[in-house]
Amino acid sequence: MKKSLLLYNVKAGRGKIARNVDALTEIFRQAGYDIRPKLIEFGQNPFDGDEDCHLAVVCGGDGTINYVVNSMKSKSLSPVIAVIPAGTANDFAGALGMDSDIMRAARQIVSGQVRRVDCGMVNGLYFINIFSFGIFTTTSQHTSDRLKHKIGKLAYIFTGIKDLLHLHGIPLHVKCDEDEFDFKALMVLIFNGETAGRFRLARTARIDDGVFDCIMLEKRNPIVSCWHMIRYLMGGSPRSVRYFKSSALEMTSTLDEATDVDGQKGERFPLSIVCHGSGIEVLVPVPHRSDDTKKRR
Repeated sequence: MKKSLLLYNVKAGRGKIARNVDALTEIFRQAGYDIRPKLIEFGQNPFDGDEDCHLAVVCGGDGTINYVVNSMKSKSLSPVIAVIPAGTANDFAGALGMDSDIMRAARQIVSGQVRRVDCGMVNGLYFINIFSFGIFTTTSQHTSDRLKHKIGKLAYIFTGIKDLLHLHGIPLHVKCDEDEFDFKALMVLIFNGETAGRFRLARTARIDDGVFDCIMLEKRNPIVSCWHMIRYLMGGSPRSVRYFKSSALEMTSTLDEATDVDGQKGERFPLSIVCHGSGIEVLVPVPHRSDDTKKRR
């Protein structure tokens, strides 16, 4: 049997993962997996001493998955990744089709199939769901774990309101696959995944198409900018929202704007962003026949 690790964040799922490690491990062992639980110690590489790991089952949210992917890439390892969602939004798990219940998600994994999906990289740092900067985008970094555990996704809203006090435009020079332009941005979202906070902002995004879905909100009058973003969320196409696809981007700015990768502190300007098509292998649920029928339609 090939070696597997159950990597878990002790704080994930308000401690639910830590309380159910034995039960989760037993599901994999009954399915024939040689698996061992291992606590993630942030600041240490979870693959130290386990470089021969074939499957890494990650229990946590997007930030935890991000940490594991960067850890394995730093050692040039390529284990298959499986996800048991235990974060606040769980956007990447949602894109993979994982059940929100941790036990059902574990059973999906043991009966699942391997699929190749994309991952992004900015200045050498990998991301699995989204790279962003501008208004609201660093909210996750500033939201305390205590508040997230207490009120869930509402914690982001409360913290995000404070961002309105620091509303400013970010002058950008952008190079992408088919264009080069200047843009004064209020917010920039570069999607490798499909959702942010489970909101499907990138309407046509897929995690296996080899390109990013890029959304840029232009800085205008604050009321106009907010109204245009609301219109976009409601399905409209306001002129101040620029939406395009690209496999790579180069961005420079006269501001040293803070950035965010998967809810964690990101890289500084200038930015070189590349989509690694089929960059990682993941275990996903086997689609139901009805799902296949919908896709063909």
